[in-house]
Amino acid sequence: MNLYLDIETLPAGGEDMELIKQFWEEAKAKSKANGGIKKTPSDFDTFFRNTSFQGEFGRILCLCYAIDDAEVVGLAGDEKEILQKFWAVAKDANLFIGHNVMEFDLRFIYKRSIIKGVRPSRDLSFARYRSSPIYDTMKEWEKWGAIGTSLHKLSIALGLTSPKEEGIDGSKVYDYFLAGKTDEIVKYCKRDVEATRKVYKKMTFQA
Repeated sequence: MNLYLDIETLPAGGEDMELIKQFWEEAKAKSKANGGIKKTPSDFDTFFRNTSFQGEFGRILCLCYAIDDAEVVGLAGDEKEILQKFWAVAKDANLFIGHNVMEFDLRFIYKRSIIKGVRPSRDLSFARYRSSPIYDTMKEWEKWGAIGTSLHKLSIALGLTSPKEEGIDGSKVYDYFLAGKTDEIVKYCKRDVEATRKVYKKMTFQA
């Protein structure tokens, strides 16, 4: 069973704001002490928004997945429930497929699972230079080189419709969330999953 997946994440919640501000002050102090060698964002808002890439304090807004050729499913709402539903599905998967899924999505999911007290149904190996049990379309396209190609560019290169064509990409997720457009974010996440499935089939000569 192939399991295609993608997540969209948010910055830290309001309950962690004071802690994030403390980290911000510490980061600035360290940067200053090192003569600015270790760069930090020039403003707090950017620093705060960057927590959406950190499983320690960022949050999963939605998780979308598809099993084999079935319709893409979107999970949104309570983060703990999202994780519980995902792991219930994931227990039967043979191959986990996503774009940059090794470096971001699955690592983020594991971290949030621990924090939320949700026991993963699978203990996946993150060993590099392998295409199983995790097939990362970005890593496989680059043959594990240092440069990473976006799903947008790769889709276009393979003659496929880019999931970004409808005006939203990852950089806009938090702003869409603040505007109450969660449904549009979920639709975007679903398009990413569908694009990943098409890319995977192209790369494995199944389409």
